[in-house]
Amino acid sequence: MLLRWRSQQGQRRVQKKNAYYSYTQHFHGADIAAAFYVLSLKGGFRYVGQSDWFHTDKRGQFNWNFLNHKDTPLEEVDMSCSLISYSGLENLVGQQSLRTLSLQGCPEVDDWFLARLHVFQDSLEELDISHCPRITTGGLAALRNLKGLRRLDMSSLPGLSNPGLVIILLEEMLPQCQIIASGYDLSLSQEGIEERNEQHEQGHESDKSEKQAIY
Repeated sequence: MLLRWRSQQGQRRVQKKNAYYSYTQHFHGADIAAAFYVLSLKGGFRYVGQSDWFHTDKRGQFNWNFLNHKDTPLEEVDMSCSLISYSGLENLVGQQSLRTLSLQGCPEVDDWFLARLHVFQDSLEELDISHCPRITTGGLAALRNLKGLRRLDMSSLPGLSNPGLVIILLEEMLPQCQIIASGYDLSLSQEGIEERNEQHEQGHESDKSEKQAIY
C-alpha cells in the first residue's frame, strides 16, 4: 500500500508539473507561456534572434526578463533531466520555429511523446533523446516524420532491442540525418539480420505484385 501511495503521489506530481498553461497563454501569449513552462521544469531556452539563454539556477530560480520578449518564438529548448511528459508537450506545440530540442535523461519521455513530435516536422533539426528509459524500438519509427532532422542523438536507450538493426533502419528512413548512437553493442544479431532480410524480401514481392497488376 505504501509503494502504491508513493507511485500515485509521483504521478500526481508529474501531472501537476505538466499542466497546460492556459492562464499564462491567455494573458501573455503562447510564446511566453511556453517559456514559463520550460523554466518551471528547470529547463532552458533561447528565443529566435537572441544569443542569450534563459536558465534556472541550482535553486530553481530564474530571470523574469523573459517576459519582455512577447510574441518571440523559441528556437532552442533544453529539457534535459526534466519531468516533461506527453501532456506537457501541449505547452510547446505552438512553437513552429523550434529548431533544437534536448530531452536527454527525461524519465517521462516515451513512445507516445515521440509520436507527438510530428508537429515540429517543418522546423526541428536537432533532437537529443539519449538516456531516456521509456523509449522503445516502436517509438523510434515515428521519427520518420521529421524530414528536416539533421542530427539525432539516441545513445544509451535501455528499452531498445537489436539497436544495430534499429540504427540501420533509421539511417534508411532519415538519410540526411547524422545519427549518434553510443553505449550499444552495434553488431547485428542473427535474428536481426534475418528480420531485415525478410523485410527487404517482402518489399520486393510487393513491388513485383504491383508491376504484375499494372501489366
